[in-house]
Amino acid sequence: MIRPMLADRALPGSTAPGGKRPARSVRVNLAESPLSWLKARGLISERQFLAGEALRHDFERAGLSPRVTMSWDAPALDGHRRAAADPDHATHAMIDAKSRFRAAVEAAGPGLADILWRVVCAGETLPGAEKGLGWPARSGRLVLTLALDRLADHYRIAPRPSGRVDARRAPA
Repeated sequence: MIRPMLADRALPGSTAPGGKRPARSVRVNLAESPLSWLKARGLISERQFLAGEALRHDFERAGLSPRVTMSWDAPALDGHRRAAADPDHATHAMIDAKSRFRAAVEAAGPGLADILWRVVCAGETLPGAEKGLGWPARSGRLVLTLALDRLADHYRIAPRPSGRVDARRAPA
């Protein structure tokens, strides 16, 4: 079980007079996702973290995660299976995100896409992903960092000359 790592984060535009402490802040759990857990401990770089977050954003925007609530769609008639969700109800943003997600996973390549999906999208811990993939213990982080580097190249996230990462994407 991952223990909570609580930190106070300032809300955007909420600096108090004097600039010492934010007027409004929110307490967040840095261990909420395996990717943020790795970043908080310095096990992945800022560039790798941003690449993983970009992939997770596309995954969530595309609506690819499984349903976890009750479906109130009409029941299947005559014992037949229900049809898949109507693609006409997908928004343009969902369709664009799905194509970005597929392109990113293809850019990572076979073998690397599995660990990306498990850790970044499904939120599995590294030991859980290693076990699920049948890999030796402590091999997942190396493979994950390689996959995140490929993602960063795909999303065009480049390190700044000062060593910091530029999260802006280069024009296509």
